[in-house]
Amino acid sequence: MIGLLRLPDYRRLWLLGAIANVMRWLELLASGLYVLDLTGSAGIVALMAASRSLPLLLLGPIAGAIAEAVDRRRLLQLGLLATLANAVAMALLARAGVLNPWHIGIGSFVSGLLWSTELSTRRRMLAESAGVAAMPRAIALDAMTNATTRMLGPVFGGLAYQTLGLAGAFAVSACGALVAIVLAARVGVRQTVQPFRLGTVTRGLAEGIALALAHPAVLGVLGITVSMNMLAFSYLALIAPIGRALFDASPLEVGILAAAEPAGALIGGLMLARFGDRVDGARAFLCGSLGFLAALAAMPAMPLLALAILLLVVGGIGIAAFGTFQTTLVLTAVPTEARSRMLGLVTMAIGTGPIGMMLSGALAERFGAGFAVSALALAGLVIVAVVGLLWLRGRRE
Repeated sequence: MIGLLRLPDYRRLWLLGAIANVMRWLELLASGLYVLDLTGSAGIVALMAASRSLPLLLLGPIAGAIAEAVDRRRLLQLGLLATLANAVAMALLARAGVLNPWHIGIGSFVSGLLWSTELSTRRRMLAESAGVAAMPRAIALDAMTNATTRMLGPVFGGLAYQTLGLAGAFAVSACGALVAIVLAARVGVRQTVQPFRLGTVTRGLAEGIALALAHPAVLGVLGITVSMNMLAFSYLALIAPIGRALFDASPLEVGILAAAEPAGALIGGLMLARFGDRVDGARAFLCGSLGFLAALAAMPAMPLLALAILLLVVGGIGIAAFGTFQTTLVLTAVPTEARSRMLGLVTMAIGTGPIGMMLSGALAERFGAGFAVSALALAGLVIVAVVGLLWLRGRRE
């Protein structure tokens, strides 16, 4: 894998992705703590988190079509510029003492625009810059790095909020975005663009859905991705209320709780990096999802913060398989010319997360954050098991 980092374009795309992801999770944790301190409402915290993921649902398929018609480097640079502008604006508003939750909601949506293009721009360029033969290893390294950033981002977010306040946290994020912009400007990947016509987007989406229906691997990935993002990863919207209400945690401790699952994913990524060639991707993808859902369902019942952290670390090992094979199974199942459309569908599936976040917020307001997380995880466990059984049966037939 070290050899991949000797490729200039791969190295730049890998590094700027790592920086952008750290800043994303830093902002999410710091903003959640701020809104919780300001309003005391778990529902509003979840709503603010949902606004960051909403562009994935609304723009995922369109982003895939645009990425075929517009230079992907330019699209990536525009997203980073929007992220920088948002971080500066939030830092200034917080410094002036006039930052309200609705400001954070709008800013989160703006930052989510970059996230909505992640798979069809940076992740695709990164995979293709490594070459077809090295693509699984390239994606595995990036997935492992994403797990690391999801581990470091919340810790830095909790620490920054505890020591610098929200203005300082967003100032740190702005510095990271600036570095990522410089790296993106030096990416030399070239692409053949296709004319973009708005009328072709719906047809392209329909063709993508038809292609997905013809490929059981893609269909299985989409079904499990929707379930995981709606019913599992929605817990991230409630991590601040869970930490505060169930474990009386400090901002830094809340950050460590949020970092537990990606820490497990990092361990799993290291295992996949060594033994991934011997693994059945579909089974690993399914079993990893089920393992995390089971751990998540039990986490709120833990009597100590340390036990909750340990449980999420163990469950997070399965997320490495989920993150790696979510992309690899799709990229290797469809023709090259259909990859952006398929990744656009995956992005749309990931974008269903806001629905789960809003549902978790509503449940938390009525029954408490712990109940909301456990109930959704148990529902996800049942749905993913059913989808997985149908998928594996289809493979055997």
